[in-house]
Amino acid sequence: MPLRPSYPVRTARLLLRPLRREDTPALLGYRSLPEVCRWVPFEPMNAQTIAARLQGHWAATSLEAEGDVLTLGVEAATTGEVIGDVMLRWLSAEHSCGELGYVFHPAFAGQGYATEAAHAVLHLAFDDMALHRVIARIDARNVTSVGVVTRLGMRQEAHLVENERFKGEWSDELDFGLLESEWLAQHREGCPTWRRAPTIGQRQ
Repeated sequence: MPLRPSYPVRTARLLLRPLRREDTPALLGYRSLPEVCRWVPFEPMNAQTIAARLQGHWAATSLEAEGDVLTLGVEAATTGEVIGDVMLRWLSAEHSCGELGYVFHPAFAGQGYATEAAHAVLHLAFDDMALHRVIARIDARNVTSVGVVTRLGMRQEAHLVENERFKGEWSDELDFGLLESEWLAQHREGCPTWRRAPTIGQRQ
């Protein structure tokens, strides 16, 4: 089913909402950094690239059809500062599958923000969109990102050895997955990673 969240999506410390033009300086603050882009499928961005994306697929506020991508800015609730962004891609309508992604400013690393924001995206994927399965694909060298999905309860399903040329060299890919049944079981057991905030979105 389509996903049309009510914004902002709130967690204990964060607000998730559509990106806007005023976010350009904050987005440039981390998406221009080589260390942020090292393990993700894009190069450091300049203001022109960010502006084009804000006018393009980053302008989406819902998932209406297979192949759509929803990218949301992550605000620190106490300051209103955009500290990262999260992504949910509708991979398959037939197989009810989505893909999770996230990018954060390194100044906010080690505080659990990526895990908290990604957990909110899983609420949207499973609770609001009723997806059967969500995956995450991670460069095997990106140990920080592996830690995030592990804390979310996602299972490593594959280790693809030198499966593609990535930024000039062969790289390994780790594939993680989580089923709706596993998600529901996590929450029946008390959701050991993050408690659900009072408002995460509404089933449409």
